[in-house]
Amino acid sequence: MAQVPQTFFDALAVRTWCSLALDAVGRAREEIDAINVYPVADGDTGTNLYLTLESAAGAVEAVFAGYETGGGRPSLADAVHAMAHGALIGARGNSGTILAQLLRGMSQVLAAQGDDSHADGPGLRRALRRAADSARQAVAHPVEGTVLTVAAAAADAAEGAGEAGGDCGTVARAAYDGARTALAATPGQLAALEHAGVVDAGGRGLVAVLGALVETFTGETPTDPDGHPRGPGETLIACPDAGAAPDAGGPAFEVIYLLEAGDDAVARLRRRLDALGDSLVVVGGDGLWNVHVHVDDAGAAVEAGVEAGRPYRIRITHFGAGDAHTAHGERPPRERAQRAVVAVVPGEGLAGLYTGAGATTVLARPGEPPASGELVEAVRRAHAREVVLLPNDPELRHTAAAAAEQARTEGIRVALIPTRSAVQGIAALAVHEPDRRFDEDVVSMTSAAGATRYAEVTVAEHESWTTAGICQAGDVLGLIDGDVAVIGADVTATAETVLDRMLAAGGELVTLVLGDEAPDGVTDHLQTRVRETYLAVDTVVYRGGRQGALLLIGVE
Repeated sequence: MAQVPQTFFDALAVRTWCSLALDAVGRAREEIDAINVYPVADGDTGTNLYLTLESAAGAVEAVFAGYETGGGRPSLADAVHAMAHGALIGARGNSGTILAQLLRGMSQVLAAQGDDSHADGPGLRRALRRAADSARQAVAHPVEGTVLTVAAAAADAAEGAGEAGGDCGTVARAAYDGARTALAATPGQLAALEHAGVVDAGGRGLVAVLGALVETFTGETPTDPDGHPRGPGETLIACPDAGAAPDAGGPAFEVIYLLEAGDDAVARLRRRLDALGDSLVVVGGDGLWNVHVHVDDAGAAVEAGVEAGRPYRIRITHFGAGDAHTAHGERPPRERAQRAVVAVVPGEGLAGLYTGAGATTVLARPGEPPASGELVEAVRRAHAREVVLLPNDPELRHTAAAAAEQARTEGIRVALIPTRSAVQGIAALAVHEPDRRFDEDVVSMTSAAGATRYAEVTVAEHESWTTAGICQAGDVLGLIDGDVAVIGADVTATAETVLDRMLAAGGELVTLVLGDEAPDGVTDHLQTRVRETYLAVDTVVYRGGRQGALLLIGVE
């Protein structure tokens, strides 16, 4: 269905662009993955771009939802800040990290418009220039023939259109055409691309994103010179050997993390990581950064982040067989496991617990739920014919269902167990037996999860109406099965009341998951309470790390 074109770059245009860009990259994802040969031929550039855009689009939708509740609409600054922040925290891989910086560069210009409601053609021209310049500055050693070259060409082409007084549609069209021309020339600039007979994958993704920008302002899908719309499977040049990779050699690990740190500390971190490996990209600012690097010593790269500030959402990927860092024919492709469990967990401690039990985990930070694409990637990473998916959060049920449906189209048998808390996931994982029939295993895990009541103890952030009455900011809340049941002033006393109410209905095992910010002694007190008051009830305690809630409680 054709989009209603936007005259100016306002908040609605940002929303439309993000949605169209996500659709465009989603359609082209497999093509982009297939031509990914630089800097590492790991076939994930399209997927990484999609996940980054999904996070950006989700953040913009969240801002609109917040304003629509009050009957208003966000400003351009609100929308572009959300877009940039969403891309930053969701950036994946080398290409996604660079895309996040491109969007951040644009947002810096668009948010600074004199009229905060919209930007015009010259404003879009300046935004594209800032985007290209800031992305190049974020890369430790820029290489021509990559997405950086395509971004610069788009900005150059937009310059003429913007200076001539063109509107947003004219500027976007010029940028798109300049990017396509530059993309077609990338094989002549980079030997790895010429050898494989492909254009740059990151640049191809950027062309799709700019095509969505054209559609946002004109309502028309960009076409090739012959007048035919570009289909998702079409490439700009022939790809006779898309699976070919550059010569072996290079770092063995990709390390990515978000980092809370100051500018000076990040400058030192750049120098440290540059000495450790290659493909270094550090994007962000204002105290929050996304760090990407390829290294042989993954531990040293993480330690450097710890020295600079607080790294989190750490992802370490070992480049597997068949990529640019392994000799051809050295190892056969890894055989798929018969069955695996994929689980969303709210803290590092629980991630370790789940991983130790054999599950593939997706870490969910407070306020940063994983997108469906991230869950699909985790299912793929599990590398199994059958997968049991545990969302561990009622708000993630639809996201998980979408991820399961996508995985099924790829030939993976997926069962979604609607776990509403990590403690229900622990119960399900405890009875998981991969050697029995899939259906029997799923039924057993579902039954164990359903038999586990769940609760959490947390602190109210603001005054609110609840099912237990009105709470004030700073009150301690005890939620049982998702509803506020207790409002108190003391964490330990509130937790005890919650536990007593849960055990009043019976129970054999109490699971306590302690968050980093919980007061000392709360679990000792609760264990003593159970031991002295409830006969034949066992207690197990885990440390969840930075999990959002002070305490998670499970009774089964």
